[in-house]
Amino acid sequence: MEEEDDDYMSDSFINVQQDVRPGLPMVRHVKEAIQKEEKQKEANQKNRQKSLKEEERDRRDTVLKSALGNENKGFALLQKMGYKSGQALGKSGEGIVEPIPLNIKTGRGGLGHEESQKRKAEERLENYRRKIHMKKQTDEEAADQFRMRFKSKQEERKIEGDLRKSQRACQQLDTEKDIKVPKEIWYWTEPEQEEKDQEEEEKDEYKGSDLSVLEKLQILTAYLREEHLYCIWCGTAYEEAADLSSNCPGDSSADHD
Repeated sequence: MEEEDDDYMSDSFINVQQDVRPGLPMVRHVKEAIQKEEKQKEANQKNRQKSLKEEERDRRDTVLKSALGNENKGFALLQKMGYKSGQALGKSGEGIVEPIPLNIKTGRGGLGHEESQKRKAEERLENYRRKIHMKKQTDEEAADQFRMRFKSKQEERKIEGDLRKSQRACQQLDTEKDIKVPKEIWYWTEPEQEEKDQEEEEKDEYKGSDLSVLEKLQILTAYLREEHLYCIWCGTAYEEAADLSSNCPGDSSADHD
């Protein structure tokens, strides 16, 4: 015959399934079981035999907590010399009052081992900080060099653009004055060059001369100012030299920023 199913409405099932969460009433037999278990743990702790190290520690703590009495020869000699309990050491009482604390060495390392380990740890930390500082300094230098190279390339492109602008302006103004041949061959733009905007071909053309792009720009802008009273950065052809000198900020791009 098969066993009957448990009656889920019976008292035995309800008592077992009581909720014992904190703050809710605890079932009596559960509470008694917990108290019995705690008492058993306390009894086991009291009856447990202490190890040799624990006994030594207990005896040492007991002796250190107790004050010295007259049976101690050293303390008796101090009393004969006028020392009183609780008084500081020294002729004028500037010494210590409490005895030097006892530090028990528990590790198996030799004397000075802990100091050596501490010193090595400090050295490793200092080396790590030095490496971090050097890496940070290297990264900053690399970033500065990148910014300088980027700025230099930007300036080069700007100078090349100003030179092409000056060549076109020079060719136009010379033509208006019925000048058939430029003073220097590079004063004007070649027809092929004006149709092509590729930087590589323009750089090859500039390399054909001993002058740098900046030197060409300075010479050509000076020619435009003297011959045509024209400033490429102002974009204006002045009527007189006095008008140019008084109204134009200067003969360079920086003067017009």
